[in-house]
Amino acid sequence: MHYLNEKHIFTFLLQFFLILGGCKILGILFQRFKQPTITADILIGIMLGPTIFGRFFPAVHGFIFPEDIVQKTMLETIAWTGILFLLLETGLEVNFSNVWRHRSRAVKISLLDLVLPIIITGVPIFFLPESITGNPENRILFTVFLATIMTISAMPVAIRVLHDLNILKTDMGFLIVSALSINDIIGWIIFTILLGVFTQAAVNTVHIVVVFTATLGFVAFSLVVLRKLADRAITSIKQKFPEKLGISITFITILGLICGAITQRIGIHSLFGFFIAGLVVGEAKDLSERDRNVFSKLVYAIFIPLFFANIGLKIDFVKSFNILLVLFITMIGIIGRFAAAWLGAVWAKRPVSNRVPIAVAHTPGGEMHMVVGLLALEYGLITEKVFVAVICGAVISSIILGPWLSYTLKRRVSVNIAKLISREGIIPFLDTVSKKDTITALCEIASRVTRLKTSTIENAVIEREESISTAVEEGVAFPHGKIRELKRPVLIFGKSEVGIDWNSPDGKKTRFIFLILTPGRDEDLQVQILKSLSEIMLDPEKREILTEARDADELLQAFQQFIKKE
Repeated sequence: MHYLNEKHIFTFLLQFFLILGGCKILGILFQRFKQPTITADILIGIMLGPTIFGRFFPAVHGFIFPEDIVQKTMLETIAWTGILFLLLETGLEVNFSNVWRHRSRAVKISLLDLVLPIIITGVPIFFLPESITGNPENRILFTVFLATIMTISAMPVAIRVLHDLNILKTDMGFLIVSALSINDIIGWIIFTILLGVFTQAAVNTVHIVVVFTATLGFVAFSLVVLRKLADRAITSIKQKFPEKLGISITFITILGLICGAITQRIGIHSLFGFFIAGLVVGEAKDLSERDRNVFSKLVYAIFIPLFFANIGLKIDFVKSFNILLVLFITMIGIIGRFAAAWLGAVWAKRPVSNRVPIAVAHTPGGEMHMVVGLLALEYGLITEKVFVAVICGAVISSIILGPWLSYTLKRRVSVNIAKLISREGIIPFLDTVSKKDTITALCEIASRVTRLKTSTIENAVIEREESISTAVEEGVAFPHGKIRELKRPVLIFGKSEVGIDWNSPDGKKTRFIFLILTPGRDEDLQVQILKSLSEIMLDPEKREILTEARDADELLQAFQQFIKKE
């Protein structure tokens, strides 16, 4: 039997210190260059693993990372806890009801993004040489799994890039997230069913039907029944323990554990259960953006770095690196996902200016690519060389997403914010205390400016606000709506002295509210206006100037100065 002793604990703490410390230091550097921190996590694993540290300092590497099974299991357990929590957090970021409410366009993009990459990548993958695919008898299975991996886009990576570029709260940003959400749900169902079916000792028709039926039954039960129960539970927790965020996080974790155990018992991976648990809890109306934000920071601060660093600790990337295979996997993955999403945007009749950004946002492989690839590797469905190529492809596609998407947005026609805001469109002192009353007050001013009915404007803005909160960090919110009768864009600004609860990600009261109204079919203007305003309001000095402004004239003058400096 194996027992923990003091040496095991000391070695584990040393490993934990080196991995987490290294990931955080390198991660801060990567964040300055707007790059995903998972790249830093993997690089730390590669540096500490057999690729570099083990190759040049084998004795020291053997001391810190011994072959002892107990020692390896300790680190592996924490690493897998991290990825289970990643799937739980990913599900939390999806509000399935809101996504489904706007499914007409998102489903078209998502369906093509699931089907076409399998076709585009499956054909060349099938003809890879046996030295790469392994057992020739498993060629079809190898092709199916690798092509399935190529379809999965990284929603967390895309969301963070959209946030950094200040377009996450736009209609285009919401459409991208909705399509990626549906892609994740369907993609994980397909992959986990395939994994559950083909990793059994004896595969037969009855077994396939049982796994498929049980999985769909669990998903249906979760989204219909369990969702309502979780909603009531969260509401009850918030009412009885309003200041104790830890209880909500504990409940979310317990639900993830239960769902993970159920899916594991069904015969598919527990990761899928954690993802479904996230979807279920993410529907709770009383789960605030701050709750989600705190849980996300907890997961990404501690658990996620260990999992992705652990990938580098397991594999010698130099020994398994094949440059041609890396380029092949990277290119067909990016091309397949880009082409599918672009055609989906065309099918959904999105404006020409939005088709390329939508397609680009679907190209990164990111975390999910790596997780699915690791599962396929551990079950012997792909070789180590292919896995290294998948990891490299995911890293490369994640790194280029930010600059690529930024470039596509810069090609749009710029908007002069100063021409959209006027003295009569400014409320220097909002006396409202709720989000709804504030929107009504801003819409009444917009009605005077546009000569449209207040109810027409308010209905459009409220409908959009119910889909996803338009609040961002640092006390700023951008409620917006598209009005068919509108001839030109309109911008209304209101400032609250006491602040309004707008369900912001950082939990701060919202003090600066911009109502953005654009003509019905012009999504390009909305993206540019919101992006320009976000860049202004990210500056703490400019927020301070607006705070000190005493009337509409000073506020208007401040905005005009901001625009001149941009």
